[in-house]
Amino acid sequence: MNFEFATATRIIFGAGAISQVGANVKNLGRRALVVTGKNPARAEKLLANLSASGIGAATFAVTGEPEIATVENGVAFAKKKNCDFVIAIGGGSVIDAGKAIAAMLANDGELLDYLEIIGRGKALTTPPAPFIAIPTTAGTGAEVTRNAVLASPEHKIKVSLRSPLMLPRIAVVDPELTYDLPPALTTSTGLDALTQLIEPYVCLRANPMTDGFCEQGIFRAARSLREAVFNGQNKSAREDMALASLFGGLALANAGLGAVHGFAGPIGGMFPAPHGAVCAALLPHVMAANLRALREREPQNQALTRYQKVAALLTGQPHATADAGVEWVQKLVADLPVPKLGAYDIREKHVANIVAKAANASSMKANPIALTPDELAQTLRLTL
Repeated sequence: MNFEFATATRIIFGAGAISQVGANVKNLGRRALVVTGKNPARAEKLLANLSASGIGAATFAVTGEPEIATVENGVAFAKKKNCDFVIAIGGGSVIDAGKAIAAMLANDGELLDYLEIIGRGKALTTPPAPFIAIPTTAGTGAEVTRNAVLASPEHKIKVSLRSPLMLPRIAVVDPELTYDLPPALTTSTGLDALTQLIEPYVCLRANPMTDGFCEQGIFRAARSLREAVFNGQNKSAREDMALASLFGGLALANAGLGAVHGFAGPIGGMFPAPHGAVCAALLPHVMAANLRALREREPQNQALTRYQKVAALLTGQPHATADAGVEWVQKLVADLPVPKLGAYDIREKHVANIVAKAANASSMKANPIALTPDELAQTLRLTL
C-alpha cells in the first residue's frame, strides 16, 4: 500500500475563528489582496480585523465562477496595489480565484503556460505568494485542495491550475460564516460536500487515511444536511456541514473523485450550471450506475463493500444494502431544492458531446469502474 497525504500548512476550525486571522497572518506580509465574492460586505469583519492588526488590504471582487481573465485581472490589480499576500473569503469560486492569483503573483509567464488541457501544463517553479483561504460556504473543501478550477469561455471548458505548491498556508474554517446561506445554496454546496466524501471513499485511490475523513464526513452530512437547509441557524448542523466540507476537501485532494465530477467539469464549462447543483443532480444516478456496472463486470470489486458502508453511514442502519444508500440519496435530493440539469438548457442533443468530454476528465480516472459511453449517456439522461 502506497499513498501520500498533503494539506494546508495550518487549519484553524471553529465558530468565531475569523477573528483570529489578523493575528495569524502578521508574519506573512504587510498588505493583503482580499479576494471576495460579489458581495464584498461579507468581508467587512475580516477587513476590520486586518486593520486592527496593522495590515493593509485591497479588495478584489469575483462575481461568478472564475475565468482565466479573472485571474489575470486579479494579478494586475494586486501588483498595482503592492499586495504581497492573498486572502480569499467566499465560496469555492472565490477561493480558487485567490489560489490562482497567489500562484501567478510569484511565477513568471502567462497563466496558459501552467494550465492543463488547454495550456502548456508546465509545473509551477516558485511557491505562490502566501495564501489564506476562508470559506463562507460548506461544500467545495477548496480551502485544503491543491488546484484552482478556472473556466475558459473560449474553449467552453473548465480546467485546473494544479500544483502541490498551491496548498494554502492557512485555512480558516468558521461555521458562523455559513449561518445566513439561503436554502438553495446550502443544498447545492452541501450535496457537493457529500459527493466529495462518497466519491473518494469508493474510488480507485482510496487509502486508510482519507477513509477516516470520509466516514466522519458522511456521517455528519447525513445527520445535518437536511437540518442545515431547513433551519440554517442550527449551530450544530452548520458545524457538521463545515466539517463535512473540510473533510471532503482533505479526501479528494489525497485520493480522488469519480464520475460525478467527471461530468461536472465539462458541464460547468459548457453551460451556466453551478458546480454544486450539477453534483447534486448527478450523485444518486452515478451511484446507481456504478453499482450496476460493478455487479455485472467486477462482482469481487471492494467498491461494492464500500458502497454498503456508505449506506450504513447514511441510513444509520449497520446492515443496510448498497441500494438502500442510493435510495437514501434519491430521497434527499427529491426533498431538497435540486433542479434538474435541464433547467440549465442541457438537452438530449448535448449528451454525446458531454459524455465524450467527461470520459477524458481527470476525475473520471478514479471512478471505481470504467463506465461505458452508453452507461454514461444513460446516467446523464436521467438528470435532464
